[in-house]
Amino acid sequence: MSDRICVGAIAGAFGVSGEVRLKSFCTQPEDIASYGPLMSEDGTRQFRITLTRPVAGGLGARIAGVATKDDADALRGTGLFVDRAKLPSLPDDEFYHADLIGLEVRDPGGALIGKVAAIHNHGAGDILEISAPGHKSALLLPFTKAIVPNVDLAARRLVADLPEGLD
Repeated sequence: MSDRICVGAIAGAFGVSGEVRLKSFCTQPEDIASYGPLMSEDGTRQFRITLTRPVAGGLGARIAGVATKDDADALRGTGLFVDRAKLPSLPDDEFYHADLIGLEVRDPGGALIGKVAAIHNHGAGDILEISAPGHKSALLLPFTKAIVPNVDLAARRLVADLPEGLD
C-alpha cells in the first residue's frame, strides 16, 4: 500500500488571475482542503490550497504562489497527494482506490482471473478494470457486493463472481 493517496488533481486555470479548477476525489469534495498542504506524487512540491467556490466540473481554488493564468495552466494534470496517515480510517466495507489497484482477482473457486489495473467512476458507482491473461481487452466489473463479495487487503486479493459470459 502506498504511503501517499491521490485526493485530487488540478484540472487547469479558472479565470485569468491564477485561480485553478480542482477535481476532488474525496467523498465530500470540499474535504480536499482539510488535509493541509497537498503534494505532488513524488513529494517534491507542496500546494497550499484555499477553496473559493464550486465550479462546473469541480471546485475553484487558489494555490499559494500561483498568480497568473499561465502559472495555473502549467499545473494542469498535476495530481494532489496526501500522506495516508492524514486520511480517516474507513469502515470494513470501504476501501481507498489506491489499496485496490494491484490486487490479485480470483473467482470463488480460487482460480486466478487477473489483477486490478484501475478503478473508474463515471457517476453510477465504481468499476474495476481487471487485466486478465487470455482476454483480448480488460474486464470491467461493477464494484458491488454481488460481484465482489470478498476483499482481503492483507492477502492482496479479492474474489470476483464474474457474470455469465465474461468467464
